[in-house]
Amino acid sequence: MQVNGKLRDQVIVPIDIDEEVLKQLAVSSERVKKFMDGKAIHRVIVVPQKLVNIVVR
Repeated sequence: MQVNGKLRDQVIVPIDIDEEVLKQLAVSSERVKKFMDGKAIHRVIVVPQKLVNIVVR
């Protein structure tokens, strides 16, 4: 999981996980939350089977 293009956390999930569930998992991660503190989520980019990038402003 990335925040603004920088790796912040890693998780192992099933390969066939739903994209919406993956987004919720990324946003709820404690390590990711501290980098999003006080900022609004602008966009969530999911590259299937690779990464989730959360763009905040």
